Amino acid sequence: MPTPPSEMSSWLRHQPSLIGTAPAWDASAAPDSPVDLFRNWIGAAVQAGVPEPHVATLATVGADGIPDARALILKDVDERGWAFAGPRGSRKADHLAVHPAAALSFWWQPLVRAVRARGRVVEAAAEESAADLAARSATARSGIEPGDWVLWRLVPERIEFWQGSPDRRHVRLVYESRDGAWVRTDAGAASA
Repeated sequence: MPTPPSEMSSWLRHQPSLIGTAPAWDASAAPDSPVDLFRNWIGAAVQAGVPEPHVATLATVGADGIPDARALILKDVDERGWAFAGPRGSRKADHLAVHPAAALSFWWQPLVRAVRARGRVVEAAAEESAADLAARSATARSGIEPGDWVLWRLVPERIEFWQGSPDRRHVRLVYESRDGAWVRTDAGAASA
């Protein structure tokens, strides 16, 4: 593997980007529900052979006000929110206890597609957390005490679907939650 030169900015600028193949997409024909569109997009990612399409980057903010991010597995998406889980003693649990809000980001490079969701985070019922833990393999459950596993849901206030284009006229479709309903903004082609 070649070592990057000392002039990193020039080297980075010359690395290839947006090298996937974006599927045809008419944002104006998107469904009224972002959940339906997300299910369509993640299904397309699976069909295209995207590795681990259910892995997202979760960003939280600690008590010190500094953001932190980590990759994790999305557990479910429905009208209640976007579910993810982890130990109650984790750093993300500490962050969410102080600032119960987060952002999720998906990047499916072969399709040149990304999805971003942000909003408040709520803890699921204890029974749901227990069921999620029970669904894990025995190896993955080992060492986790009863009640120490938490299922959270990010309840999105804003979701952006982004499809890249080599000419940098990317297409963005934004859903925002207003008074309990989704309002869609077709941003059309927008430059980076």
